Amino acid sequence: MTEAIEQASDATDARPIKLACRNVWKLFGSNAANFIRERDGKASMAEVSAAGLVGAVRAVDLEIRQGEIFIIMGLSGSGKSTLVRCMSRLVEPTHGKVEFEGKDLLKISDAALIELRRHRMGMVFQNFALLPHLNVLDNIAFPLSIQGQDRTRREARAREVIELVGLRGREHFYPRELSGGQQQRVGIARSLATKPEIWFLDEPFSALDPLIRREMQDELMRLQTMLHKTIVFITHDFDEAIRLADRIAIMKDGQVIQIGTPEELVVNPATDYVAEFTRDVDRAKVISARSLMRSCDGAEHGGTVAPEAKISSFSASIVAAGKPFAVINGTGIPIGEVTPQAVIDLLAGIERAGA
Repeated sequence: MTEAIEQASDATDARPIKLACRNVWKLFGSNAANFIRERDGKASMAEVSAAGLVGAVRAVDLEIRQGEIFIIMGLSGSGKSTLVRCMSRLVEPTHGKVEFEGKDLLKISDAALIELRRHRMGMVFQNFALLPHLNVLDNIAFPLSIQGQDRTRREARAREVIELVGLRGREHFYPRELSGGQQQRVGIARSLATKPEIWFLDEPFSALDPLIRREMQDELMRLQTMLHKTIVFITHDFDEAIRLADRIAIMKDGQVIQIGTPEELVVNPATDYVAEFTRDVDRAKVISARSLMRSCDGAEHGGTVAPEAKISSFSASIVAAGKPFAVINGTGIPIGEVTPQAVIDLLAGIERAGA
């Protein structure tokens, strides 16, 4: 059975683990729970198929850290939406553990799960699911009414998030009077109204036009800068993923194939499938100076860059200077250099030896 390959970058992340999956399975079919339990949580794809079962999620192990944007990617049918629903128990896993702050969600009571969803989890889906008979203010305040908050308190909170997502002046508009992007902002505001600690977003922008989609990506990053939520985000668009992600998990046939930063997935794909998935990515937007640098050879430098600076951010400058740029650490000490030719080769799609 293929095991997910996780890059070493996560080992240096000191943030606490907010959510984890431990050998999570979701099988559809007769006697699925008995099948995987009898095999102690281990089964090949062939065994699953031979038993007449469908392996929507298979042997998933991952950890999501507090405050990170963790993106789950895969083609249609890869299991990404089912996995996220297992994380919140909207779908019951067949086997394994889903841990929220170290507590197994599969063992808590229904009442405790409802309380957790109401107060500590937020969810946004591709379908905006706005209530057509309620205006913007009431749509956003709706989950607070479910919590039992009085009108004054819930409307005050709704107005706060309306301001946050840039909808001031549209409080009394109905969903039919809003554009697609505005409707999605209402959905985002509604999910933020309860001040969730973890935020599940299942392809929230995929139904939007490209320009509005980019605007909403920018909006998400702006909100994250202010709120520092733990975000689990599903997409099938790698360009969207590299704009938003701290780390990405790539799924295929219900399994997580590889977990890493966008740069790690592009530079060191674990399988041919991952390599194909990232093949058309603009590498200059993903690869950093650290990955492209070599040892300093004593030549005069035409500028300096930080190790994490993406090549696209300084490619024009280094080519115009015609001299290497020094890669400097936090104390200003050079740790290597990037040459103009290395940048030109990257932009031209020429692989360097050892790259």
